[in-house]
Amino acid sequence: MSPAGEEKSFPLPERWPRASKFALSACAAAVAELVTFPLDLTKTRLQVQGEAAAHRHGAAWGRRVPHRGMLGTMAGILQEEGLQKLWQGATPAVYRQIVYSGVRMVAYEHLRDSMLGKSEDETFPFWKAVVGGMAAGAIGQFFASPTDLVKVQMQMEGKRKLEGKPLRFQGVHHAFMKILSEGGIRGLWAGWVPNVQRAALVNMGDLTTYDSVKHFLLLNTPLVDSSVTQSVASCCSGLVAAVLGTPADVVKTRIMNQPRDAQGRGLLYKSSMDCLVQTVEGEGFLSLYKGFIPTWMRMAPWSLVFWLTYEQIRKICGVSSF
Repeated sequence: MSPAGEEKSFPLPERWPRASKFALSACAAAVAELVTFPLDLTKTRLQVQGEAAAHRHGAAWGRRVPHRGMLGTMAGILQEEGLQKLWQGATPAVYRQIVYSGVRMVAYEHLRDSMLGKSEDETFPFWKAVVGGMAAGAIGQFFASPTDLVKVQMQMEGKRKLEGKPLRFQGVHHAFMKILSEGGIRGLWAGWVPNVQRAALVNMGDLTTYDSVKHFLLLNTPLVDSSVTQSVASCCSGLVAAVLGTPADVVKTRIMNQPRDAQGRGLLYKSSMDCLVQTVEGEGFLSLYKGFIPTWMRMAPWSLVFWLTYEQIRKICGVSSF
């Protein structure tokens, strides 16, 4: 058989390893996103609650909505907007995860296995895992930033309706086209800097922690590469990712949700640093952790569902364990 014929006889994961890993991670991320999306919506609503810069804008930004905690916010969405609104913005969120998780997982494995390289004992040094996790998260989020922008703005549509303001979008396609027409290509990447910063921190917590904890357990305990080991590693990764990523997530959400002028420039914040300073000065340091509980409550099951699903899909498809 010719080399070309032999190559065609190989399984798909061997013929197109990166494309296969992209598809597998995208499938696992889509499942995890749909399962945990209501907590993401709640977190987003909490992050813009009590926004000092918005209140200084007065009536132009709409009337105030009463302060609510996590359960109160979720209950309010159910009572005032309906059950289906807990998944408002889920479509662009799934699109975002397909791009974001697909790119970050392929990028991390490429950095780990080819560019940064493992040690002679086949372990991956922690500092390399940190560099790889942050770089992979930043790359993945840059490509996925337009879908994240649409997701955040669609998640706020129910809040706008309660404030007596007209809805901005009729659907995902309309949202993309409206943002593109108003701000051009650059408008689709509004808020990409804090978005990439957040993704770098989150992935330093998620990818780095999962990879490091899993291989530490395999090397130093009787545990084998099973769902138990993967569950312990994923729970650790979800907690660390929430702690590191929440402040940048608050800044990202506020910049993406702020009103803009005809040139697409934000009316509330000049930059991510300006948003950070205004938030701390106007609301205190702990305001950077608004939405932390739903963020963590979402990241913990999200990480668990994603990593278990991803590892099982890889096993079924004949791809080596992560």
